[in-house]
Amino acid sequence: MPAEHSIPEEKPRRTLIIVVAVVAAVVIGGFFYLLLRKSVAPSAPQTLQGAIRPGSPDWDKYSKLIARDDPEADEAKRALGDTIMTLQTTVRNFTGKTITGLEMWGAVVDHDGKPVKQRTLVVIPGKQAELAPNKTMRVSILIDGFTDEDDRANIKMEVAGFTLR
Repeated sequence: MPAEHSIPEEKPRRTLIIVVAVVAAVVIGGFFYLLLRKSVAPSAPQTLQGAIRPGSPDWDKYSKLIARDDPEADEAKRALGDTIMTLQTTVRNFTGKTITGLEMWGAVVDHDGKPVKQRTLVVIPGKQAELAPNKTMRVSILIDGFTDEDDRANIKMEVAGFTLR
């Protein structure tokens, strides 16, 4: 009589493979969920610590010595359907001191002068380390999320704070 070969039962191995695949899918899915959640979550606006701001004793003395050209804006449609605007100006340092920190505020305003969307950005340090006396730098602020129905009448860019050395 021919020898019978017994085939080991495949069910426990198949169950183990299915369990491992499900656990791996849950772990990978959770990892991507956390990555997307962190990138989409709005972060707190960055501010310049210890800056001279409106109302500070040195504000009136130095703020008028940080000159800005009239701002310009470019806009572009994104594939998502919204519009992004890039506000740009040139900042000139006539304070006689080195600017070690610069915070700029940019806004797109409606016909009543009220901000439609606005953003504050720390440009120094960030885009460059500092701005020496009698030097210039180009500042750009990107503002996104505009719709076609938004009343975008004008743009504004102002110094929100600075530190000197």
